[in-house]
Amino acid sequence: MPRLAAASLAGTAIEFYDFFVYGTAAALVLGPLFFPTFSPVAGTLAAFGTFGVGFVARPLGSVLFGHIGDRRGRRPVLVASLLLTGAATVAVGCVPTYDTLGVAAPVLLLVLRFLQGLGLGGEWGGAVLLTAEHAPAERRGLWTSFPQVGPALGFLLANGVVLALSTALSEAQFAAWGWRVPFWAAGVLAAVGLRLRSSLPESPGFLEIEEHARVPLAEVVRDHGRLVLLTAGALAIGYAIFYTVTTWSLAYGTERLGVSRTVMLTCIMAAVLVKGSLTPVVALLGDRYGRRPLCLTGCAAAALWMFPMVALLATGEPLLMFLGFLGAMIAFITMFAVIAAYLPELYEPRVRCTGAAVGYNLGGVVGGALTPIVATALVEHGGRVPWGVGAYLTGIALLSLGCFALLPETRPMPVAAAQPAMD
Repeated sequence: MPRLAAASLAGTAIEFYDFFVYGTAAALVLGPLFFPTFSPVAGTLAAFGTFGVGFVARPLGSVLFGHIGDRRGRRPVLVASLLLTGAATVAVGCVPTYDTLGVAAPVLLLVLRFLQGLGLGGEWGGAVLLTAEHAPAERRGLWTSFPQVGPALGFLLANGVVLALSTALSEAQFAAWGWRVPFWAAGVLAAVGLRLRSSLPESPGFLEIEEHARVPLAEVVRDHGRLVLLTAGALAIGYAIFYTVTTWSLAYGTERLGVSRTVMLTCIMAAVLVKGSLTPVVALLGDRYGRRPLCLTGCAAAALWMFPMVALLATGEPLLMFLGFLGAMIAFITMFAVIAAYLPELYEPRVRCTGAAVGYNLGGVVGGALTPIVATALVEHGGRVPWGVGAYLTGIALLSLGCFALLPETRPMPVAAAQPAMD
């Protein structure tokens, strides 16, 4: 289990590094470089639009790679998704800007972002299921929390590289070529990930399936359609929180409040670091008390914290912004620490890779793709404090709370509790 968990964590960290480095670039430089004819706000919106395309592609990737995972095994998914995401990320770092290539530049950016999302759509399902189906039932929450730490590590790595480059380079150097370096580094990381994953065993849960689904997506839609929609709605607030803090607030702080890029990245990274550190701790609580209670608690906390968070952000004070981000991240991880155990337990093994991944990534479309765009538009028509953003996020939190309330508990019963009492 430690070897499997470590390999899954490393793989998700690498793939999410690829995905997050684009979000940081979209917030900082892609607007003026690829949409120079737009106004600053319109350019940021256009850059976030290409960012959102990755989320639209993720459910399609979960269908494609979920089919492979349910028909051929979880292990092939891990290799293929890593190759696709890594290659697309390196290619983004090689695309000429609008000044060189004209309108073809943002089009290429859009295509490569779509391929990034396609690969990431398969990554989560394969990594989580390989760990979940090997793990002992009473500690499944703990072991599956390690792939969930991967996104935090990927984000910290991506933004750490950007922060280092921002500090070492002038604004002109960073805009000219410095922003490309994190994308090129993805090639090295992908090679490391492939080496780690090359010797992993296939999931016993997959090997025990007697009859594999012929068309997994068709079975998921027919037999689990309601469940997919509920899980997508339930997870929406997690995505909305994460990308509000890590992507939209970066653009808002640097462009609207005049806070330096270094200060904003430091505040965000500190909150994400705490979130990543708490993930296994919260997952242990999920093994003890159940998945659903933690998810409901996280949603309720999010609904209560979104207005204080935007008020703290609007101050532009580093410590207050960090506290706002930290509260949001704690609410987020209270839900998402147990999701890697919860979603696989909701679906039967023969369609688990497709069902869990589609539900997970559809939540990303609702919460991740739209949030930076909507938040940017709301701020343009509001005052200094973005109350509209707080109201939007509170609404998503209440939607997710309702969806979690309709989902069942799945935590396996302890052996002692499952046995009848003896006189």
